[in-house]
Amino acid sequence: MRGWLVVNGFTATHKFIELYEWLERAAQGEGVLLERKTTLEVATILHGAELDAPRPDFVIFWDKDVRLCRALEIAGCRCLNSSQAIALCDNKADTYLELLSAGLPQPQTILTPKVFHAQDWSRTDYGTRLADRLGLPFVLKECYGSFGAQVHLAHSAQEACAILSDMKERPSLAQAFVRSSQGRDVRVQVVGGQVVAAMERVSKTGDFRANVTNGAVAREWVPTDAQASLAVRACDVLGLDFGGVDLLFGPEDEPVICEVNSNAHFINLYKVTGIDIAPLIIQHAIKRCSEG
Repeated sequence: MRGWLVVNGFTATHKFIELYEWLERAAQGEGVLLERKTTLEVATILHGAELDAPRPDFVIFWDKDVRLCRALEIAGCRCLNSSQAIALCDNKADTYLELLSAGLPQPQTILTPKVFHAQDWSRTDYGTRLADRLGLPFVLKECYGSFGAQVHLAHSAQEACAILSDMKERPSLAQAFVRSSQGRDVRVQVVGGQVVAAMERVSKTGDFRANVTNGAVAREWVPTDAQASLAVRACDVLGLDFGGVDLLFGPEDEPVICEVNSNAHFINLYKVTGIDIAPLIIQHAIKRCSEG
């Protein structure tokens, strides 16, 4: 069996290369030839609905270039995750709306109205409206971003307007701050509709976010039935073959969905739990191929 691992042509840092090599070794262990191809390569071997190369049995699409992923699907490639699932996870507003349509628990959310040019939000009463609805402080998120870098905590209407102005025309949303989960969350990894590993992340720097990249400390976590069920349901609603679901702790410790990641980095999870997600992803791909 032969697959492609499609990766962004410009992400050549150690963090990404290590992950790519991890997947390649896992494929080799499963008797699968997994060829790494950059998005730059793939873009130039696509000719309409045809490939200028033998079609792989499956594609692990480890990027967020949903248009290129969709082009591969049109050319007859089985992509994991699908372009639709990646698109839904990449845009936090779309994630919110899809999960909302399924009635899954999320923080109270307000979608920021679209702007076509950078705006001075302080000239509006929007910050005050958000504060009145969500309370203070509240969270502002850019719809696109990773590792918590585009997530902010607004302590006043004025600060919210300044953050929104800095975002310029980039889409965003506002969410109620789940104080009971400040600096703490759970990452639940799902593969093929099954929870395979989880870790708790706790900030040790006072940051309201719980990303390991921002200094949080992780430890192995055994998810509750409610957490496991919600994570699996979220991946099912979004159409994910595999994904990482970030859950907050509600006031009564009930799980609340924070974000869902279509290509969650799993090496930190391995370091904490000893569970290697890469072979599970490859095994799932093989299973999908056998299903026709």
